[in-house]
Amino acid sequence: MLKKKKNKLLLVLIALLAIFIAVTNNNDSTLNDKESEFSIRDTASITKIFIADNSVNQSLLERTPHGWMLNKKFPANKRSVDFLLETIKKLKVKAPVSKASRNNVVSRLAGSSTKVEIYQFVPRINFFNRLKLFYHEKRTKVFFVGGVTQNNLGTYMLMEGAKNPYIVYIPGFRGFVSVRFSPKPDDWKSHIVFNKNLADIKSVEIKNIKKPAQSFRVKVIDAMGNYNITKLSDGSVISNYDTLKLLNFLTSFKDLRYESRLNNLLPPQKIDSILHTKPIYTITLTDTKNDTIRTIMYSKSRLPDAVTKAYEKLVPVDLDRFYGSINNGQDFVLMQYYTFDKVLRPLSYYEKK
Repeated sequence: MLKKKKNKLLLVLIALLAIFIAVTNNNDSTLNDKESEFSIRDTASITKIFIADNSVNQSLLERTPHGWMLNKKFPANKRSVDFLLETIKKLKVKAPVSKASRNNVVSRLAGSSTKVEIYQFVPRINFFNRLKLFYHEKRTKVFFVGGVTQNNLGTYMLMEGAKNPYIVYIPGFRGFVSVRFSPKPDDWKSHIVFNKNLADIKSVEIKNIKKPAQSFRVKVIDAMGNYNITKLSDGSVISNYDTLKLLNFLTSFKDLRYESRLNNLLPPQKIDSILHTKPIYTITLTDTKNDTIRTIMYSKSRLPDAVTKAYEKLVPVDLDRFYGSINNGQDFVLMQYYTFDKVLRPLSYYEKK
C-alpha cells in the first residue's frame, strides 16, 4: 500500500516536472527568449531606467515616493515617463535580423546606439508565479536601441550579451521606437516651476523690479489663516489685508508650469545677453523644510532683435510670454503671463481700502 502511494507521488512529481519544462522551454518558438524579450508587462515593478548614448548624454529616471526623479535632482515629466513605460510594455519583435545583414547592423549598433538599463523590484524566489518571496531591486534588462529599418517601421535592438539583433516595433504604431528612448535630460525634465501645497509653504517673496513699492513678503504664521505681510520697500507690516485674496495667492503655487525649455533652442550668447538685462520679477518660495525655490523673470520682445531695435519705440514687449531662469540658473525657459499672473499681482491688490 505504501509502495503504491510512493509510486503515485513519483508520477505526480514527474508530471509536474514535465509541465514545468514544457512551459519554460517552448521549442515551438523560433526566437531566443533571452535575446528577444525586450518588453516588460509589469511596468509597475520598474524602479529605475538608465538611458545613455555614446556621447555625454545620460538620464537616470527613478521612481520615488514623491514621483519620478531625473538624475537624482529634478522632478521628471510624469507624462513622458508614463509614455516610456507604455512603450516598454508594448515592444514587440517583428523578426530577427537576417544573417546577411547581421554583421552590418551589429557594427552600427556598436558605433551609434542608446543603452537602456531597466531595474525592477522582483522576488528572489518565484515558484510558478504563484509563490513570490524576498523582493529586492535588480537590474533585469540591458539592451541597445539603434537606428531604423529602411521602411521606417522598425527599430534595430540588441540585448546585452546577445549574438543576434532584432527588428522591434510597436503594434498599431507607424514609426520607430528609438526616439522614445532619449538620453537627453532636457527631454525628461518636468515643466513644473512651483508645486507646493499651502500646508508646505513657509514664506513667499514677490519682488516687482519696475514697481518696488509693490514688492512684498508673506509669512505663514499658522494653519488658521494668519499671515504676516511685509512691504519690502520699507519693511512695514501690512495689518489690513484681504484674507481670501491672500489664501488664493498661496494656493496658486500648487501647479505652476513653464511653456518650454530654451537651453538648446537659443544660442548661449542670446541667453547670456538676456540674463544680463534687468529682470522684471523674482519669486522666492521657502517651504516648511527650509528648501528654497527661486525664479527670476525677464521681459521678452514681441519681435526678433533686428526688428525690435529698429522700432523699439513702436513695438512693445511681448504681453503674453516672458523668460525665466529656474533650477538655480540651470534652465532658461519660456513662461506665460496667463499662467503666472495670479501670483504676480501687486501688493495693493491684497490691501483693504
